[in-house]
Amino acid sequence: MSEALATTEDGRLRARLVRDEHAENPRKDADTEVHVITIDTHLGQYPPVDPKGGPLAHIWRRLAWNQWKGIEAFTRYVAIMHGGIVLESGPDNGPRSLWYMTGEEMYHLDRGLLSEGYIEAEMQEYEAWLSGDVWTVVIEQTDDPEADEPEWEAVDTVSGFYGGPYARAQAREALRFYAARSAGTSS
Repeated sequence: MSEALATTEDGRLRARLVRDEHAENPRKDADTEVHVITIDTHLGQYPPVDPKGGPLAHIWRRLAWNQWKGIEAFTRYVAIMHGGIVLESGPDNGPRSLWYMTGEEMYHLDRGLLSEGYIEAEMQEYEAWLSGDVWTVVIEQTDDPEADEPEWEAVDTVSGFYGGPYARAQAREALRFYAARSAGTSS
């Protein structure tokens, strides 16, 4: 996708989304808080999400042999012994994995208020990257919006928006910002 997503009323500014072909794996970001245990790489088709698996990986290794109850036992163990949360991920085009945080980590993150949402957000960000759903927002302007094929010049470009809906919302917000700025107001 690279056609205009939105254009200002006067036609002088537009926002475009361009697929980010060289997006960085979000799991390599130093700010990731969630631990991930890869439980199935589809016979090596996909690399592990996190090769180390976090502080409870040794517990998973003890339970992994039981394909019928291993996930349930690990989830219960994390909840009972560590006050944590485990979410399971099984994307169509990626490895099956368990995403978790201990109670202590959740307390330090946000006092445990929105921890499940945080785990889910990191999981969705990774799955978006895995499926190539990472975008660059390009804000462009033209001096002659009435021309048959106006010349567009990039005003701003920001990369790293994971997920199409989020990228579209951010592109529209950026367009509103630049439209207000060019009109002499700030909002």
